Amino acid sequence: MNARAEPQPTVFVIDDDISVREGLSALFRSVGLQAKAFASAPEFLQSKLPDSPSCMVLDVRLPGLSGLDFQSELAKANIQIPIIFITGHGDIPMTVRAMKAGAVEFLPKPFRDQDMLDAVQAGLEQDRERRKRAGDTSKLKASFDMLTPREREIMAFVTAGLMNKQIAGEIGVSEVTVKLHRGNVMRKMGAKSLAELVRMADALGVRRAKS
Repeated sequence: MNARAEPQPTVFVIDDDISVREGLSALFRSVGLQAKAFASAPEFLQSKLPDSPSCMVLDVRLPGLSGLDFQSELAKANIQIPIIFITGHGDIPMTVRAMKAGAVEFLPKPFRDQDMLDAVQAGLEQDRERRKRAGDTSKLKASFDMLTPREREIMAFVTAGLMNKQIAGEIGVSEVTVKLHRGNVMRKMGAKSLAELVRMADALGVRRAKS
């Protein structure tokens, strides 16, 4: 059975220069990518984001909200789209600020098509990884939701490093009962080892309740 095909990746282009928007859109479509172009940041915010790997090519100097300020606004809104900055007026402090805030690349105009395509592929790969991590966390959450309240409690104790005997003393049950619950937790979570269960607990933010 074939794996489900990945949705077509999308590159958002935000630049107030129509010739740049059209040129980049044509470039991305020529290599099989979907391109959506906008003249400003507010125009982009009014659009619906596709459920597919994506990245953004963003001009530093835009009317109204600048590209760098828009980068900050996206981060505050938890919109995690990898950004490639382009500019005809770049300087080192601007580049440093953009890269420190997580930009994939900072390309001065005029740039080579291949440099842009390389940066976009790096951005899309970064977004694929983020989407995979988010999907893995969703699956973990679904497994965790299947645990009983007692099993969740024991998972928190186990991943905090307590031995079965200590857990039994903490919650007032027999050691055999703890072992049974612990086995259920491992099975339901799909954990093959304690180390794997600890990683799952970290990903879910499961913490042992304070005594």
